[in-house]
Amino acid sequence: MKSVFDWTKELTGKKSHPSTFTEKDWGLWNSFMVHKVLSMDPNNVTIVNEVQQLPPQNFKEIYSIYREYIPKSNRWNKYIKSKTKQPNVELISHIQNYFECSSKVAKEYIILLDIKKISCILEGRGLDKKEIKKLLK
Repeated sequence: MKSVFDWTKELTGKKSHPSTFTEKDWGLWNSFMVHKVLSMDPNNVTIVNEVQQLPPQNFKEIYSIYREYIPKSNRWNKYIKSKTKQPNVELISHIQNYFECSSKVAKEYIILLDIKKISCILEGRGLDKKEIKKLLK
């Protein structure tokens, strides 16, 4: 096994018995990512929703359930990635320090505040217009 995609191929195609894998193979298992990749197929959403309630450490049990309940097929499902542009890390740091909050809350402030307000905050923190423009790209 090399990646989570190899594990999903195993679950949807080969369906080998769990005892055929080495401890090294099981070391590459990531329950969260397996759930995520399998849920990209609309036909698997219900079973994934149920199985992901199991503790992620029960990887052999999770594998066995998926092996039994997911139909054998060689379908390719597009892996959905976020299209949301993440704010600049340095900008997050400035907003985080200004509001004295976590980086998660700082990201929310960046979304909520307009560019003029963010520019005023950055100017107040001693940044020049060139640096501000770079951060707001």
